[in-house]
Amino acid sequence: MDLKEIQNLIKFVAKSGATEVKLEMDDIKITIKTGSDSETTIIQQAPVVNQMPQAAEIVSQPVGITEASTVTPTVQADDDSKYITIKSPIIGTFYRKPSPDKPLFVEVGQAISEGDVLCVIEAMKLFNEIESEVSGKIVKVLVDDASPVEFDQPLFLVDPS
Repeated sequence: MDLKEIQNLIKFVAKSGATEVKLEMDDIKITIKTGSDSETTIIQQAPVVNQMPQAAEIVSQPVGITEASTVTPTVQADDDSKYITIKSPIIGTFYRKPSPDKPLFVEVGQAISEGDVLCVIEAMKLFNEIESEVSGKIVKVLVDDASPVEFDQPLFLVDPS
């Protein structure tokens, strides 16, 4: 692993929001820890004996909560089984507003119809509008504004009735 690959890894970890990443390959151990405003990188080149290369282990912790009313870390299956879950179609950064000075696309309790824009997800400097495929009422927003989302990650709960 050369210096450029390590620098790219550090940039990736900083953008992903992860607080710590450990990577072990052949004779290299890399630990990248990010804090509030500082980054720490520990690179050890030591022989690793009788171990198979391991995949990167990512430990992620929430940095801050902007809107406490929209945070739902655990979804109860019995209460939410009657709702439709709208999931992220791509990997990127989730935004509830078109720009910082504009109002939210949708709010909890708001009625939506098919084709309404619910949010945008930024992926590789492109802002992709996520449209509703169902009509109903927004019950919960499951992701914080400006946070990274994975493919198929639940974003909204919608009551179709």
